Amino acid sequence: MKKIFLIASVILYTQFAVAQLKTTTACPIFKVDVLEGKLNDDLSAKSTMGEIKTFFPCYSEIAETDAGKKCAGIFYKDKGIDFYTERDYIEITQNFKGKLSLPLMGAGRNTLFKWLGYPKIKDAAWDAFQTKYGTLILYYNKANKIIKLQLSSKSTDTIKLCE
Repeated sequence: MKKIFLIASVILYTQFAVAQLKTTTACPIFKVDVLEGKLNDDLSAKSTMGEIKTFFPCYSEIAETDAGKKCAGIFYKDKGIDFYTERDYIEITQNFKGKLSLPLMGAGRNTLFKWLGYPKIKDAAWDAFQTKYGTLILYYNKANKIIKLQLSSKSTDTIKLCE
């Protein structure tokens, strides 16, 4: 009986010994300076995957290379921000969990001139503004409210966006 008790104790003990505490990866708050094209004063649309992963380790998905419709980048779906590292742009959606230097998300199309001036390219659903870091593209819903931003290090002539 002692042997059975000893064996059961050893098995039970080894189960507790291999149990580990798991921590969740904490992420700093995403602070986007729209006019400077900077994120938390350290990152930009030209930042590498390694730099982004080091600064924001809480990503939800990584795509290493362009594959079909999936572009290479680091994605933070629950935070509303994605980094397309191979194409050098950052995309911010309505679900953005962070701070914008300008209150653009949800702003009306007719209220942007005071911050951004005239767009370089204008379309029914979006406007592209020339910036000192490259291009800022703003997308609008049917009510002409901003629903998405893209900050690119490329000019409007050389930008290549993902589908």
